[in-house]
Amino acid sequence: METHVNGEINVEKRKKQIGIIGAGISGLVACKHALEQGFNPIIFESSNCIGGVWSNTIESTKLQTPKDFYQFSDFAWPKSVAETFPNHNQVKDYIESYALHFNILKHIQFNTKVVTVDYCCEDDGEEIIAAGCDNLWGGTGRAFSPKCKWVVTVMDLLRPLHSHKVYEVDFIILCIGKFSGLPNIPHFPMNKGPEVFDGKVIHAMDYAEMGSVNATAIVKDKRVTVIGFQKSAIDLAAEVARLNGVKHPCTLLLRRVHWTVPEGFLKLSLRNLNRFSELMIHKPREGFFLWFLAILLSPLFAETYLKWIYPLKKYNMVPDHGFLRQISSCMFTVLPADFYKRVEEGSLILKKSKSYCFCKKGLIIDEEENLPLKTDIVIFATGYRSDDKLCNIFSSAYFQKCITGSSTPFYRECIHPRIPQLAILGYSESPAILYTTEMQSKWLVHFLAGKFKLPTIAQMEEDVLRWEKCMQRYACKYYKRACVSVLLQIYCNDLLCRDMNLNPRRKKKMLSELFAPYKPSDYQRSV
Repeated sequence: METHVNGEINVEKRKKQIGIIGAGISGLVACKHALEQGFNPIIFESSNCIGGVWSNTIESTKLQTPKDFYQFSDFAWPKSVAETFPNHNQVKDYIESYALHFNILKHIQFNTKVVTVDYCCEDDGEEIIAAGCDNLWGGTGRAFSPKCKWVVTVMDLLRPLHSHKVYEVDFIILCIGKFSGLPNIPHFPMNKGPEVFDGKVIHAMDYAEMGSVNATAIVKDKRVTVIGFQKSAIDLAAEVARLNGVKHPCTLLLRRVHWTVPEGFLKLSLRNLNRFSELMIHKPREGFFLWFLAILLSPLFAETYLKWIYPLKKYNMVPDHGFLRQISSCMFTVLPADFYKRVEEGSLILKKSKSYCFCKKGLIIDEEENLPLKTDIVIFATGYRSDDKLCNIFSSAYFQKCITGSSTPFYRECIHPRIPQLAILGYSESPAILYTTEMQSKWLVHFLAGKFKLPTIAQMEEDVLRWEKCMQRYACKYYKRACVSVLLQIYCNDLLCRDMNLNPRRKKKMLSELFAPYKPSDYQRSV
């Protein structure tokens, strides 16, 4: 085996083929870090560009996160971007600059859709995996197997009638994202769905993919109803209200109210997420002292502040759950600055409903058939079926069940204990997803380089069960396995650093270590 000599690339690593599916942010950082470790990865991207959701979004979209928390650790924002919350074009340019700077584009196969992935072994792969929970991941606890590979079947979208191509890879990194691809459309009883409606029905994904000019033409001077109350629904409704004004008000139809915050609140919150503030949050395996501190320091002020700055009571928009419970399930939304101004003037109408269905002229709300909500266009901003999207990429029913048959999080948020030679990046959610994903990518590539091995399957499954129990304490019925690190970013980064045999303490002074915020730039150095 040839090894590093005077900077020459390790030939043995070059022989290991790493397949990355998706050229969004997670795919780009995975490729960049794999290249740094001497691998030669290949990225399969179904579209003709990079950037994931940032390549197709509505015109008014901008970062919810201050840019110093949403940046690559070793590639700063250009000085020309002075805004704290850059718009979507600035974010897209930044991502493209990163890919150019680190020479990533030549590793991407564009317009290449992955149809399916199959795990193939000299022996029966699924028997090896299911043999027992005391076994090591993939039989060795290492990233690669001498007997097993993944077979990736792809389709050239520019020549869809041509035969599918097949690639053999030693390791797969799934970077297919959670907020694209497979929209979540509610099901309706027969004769009560979109088929009986005379108007147009689309999903927010379709609206974003139209581009600014076409999207504007679709909704201009139309009665538009947006369904949902997460980020895309709020941004979309505010955008339509600005465009059409009070003459053609936009209706925002929602079942459940969530807490929303102004830009300044999120900026202040992130800059106060430090080691001291994380003492407020319960953790797996914590001792009595940390448990007691978490009880004493629980936040109390956020809900009072939000009720004070927004007319929530006036418009019956006070949520029935606590603020901490909501952010524990990654439901955090920055409200457009003019949102309630639009409500006050009448260009935006807020309407709560327990149920709705379609009729010829619009929507029937809460079974009030005599008072239909007349509308020309209905836009579902109801999210995506991310687990189904993840599940559908596997041909194996066993692996599909691994994804859908449990609500436990992934080990270190990117490894499923029962799916070997594969990692999932960009699945976990946080206020600063780039920050989270880049840390996981660094950890993953250290693992690919053989710098540590995974615990046994049983130990990993025990660990993720503890995380599930811990996070359910806060999120309760809103618990999502993708959100285990949302309140404990520094703590989770500490775990990753220790696995990589790196010092988790990144500050130079004790007071800074305890009270200063942690940012991506703190993890630029590998010490």
